[in-house]
Amino acid sequence: MKCPFCGYLESKVIDSRSTEESNAIRRRRECSKCNKRYTTYEKVEDIPLLVVKKNSTREYFDKNKIINGILIAAQKRPVSRNQIEKISEDIEKQLSNSMATEVKSQEIGEMIMDRLKEIDEVSYVRFASVYRQFKDINTFMEEIESLMKKK
Repeated sequence: MKCPFCGYLESKVIDSRSTEESNAIRRRRECSKCNKRYTTYEKVEDIPLLVVKKNSTREYFDKNKIINGILIAAQKRPVSRNQIEKISEDIEKQLSNSMATEVKSQEIGEMIMDRLKEIDEVSYVRFASVYRQFKDINTFMEEIESLMKKK
């Protein structure tokens, strides 16, 4: 770290603390040459994740879209807000850990359906019917039959 006063490249860290928001570390440093003190902040660089839609347009990943989609599918079902938020957080974490810069919306939809299937099958079918755009009752029935076979 370059001293802002004399430009010397060596310093020692005197104190380190998390910021109030816990999204950065505040470091108090002392220059090894001029002995003046200064503060630096260290934070993780956010690499924005882009979602590639079916029509090939791209938009920034938004966890709230996952929450809203599940809320609609789970309306009047025994699915708690905590469960819904946990699903969205798990998916966000999984995507973040993948280090990918782009993800297809279909992949996100599949991830949501996998988790919904474990929590509430009716919410899963509701979400799948919109997400997969069931064209007719036969497609809908095929999905329900595949659910029944897995039990």
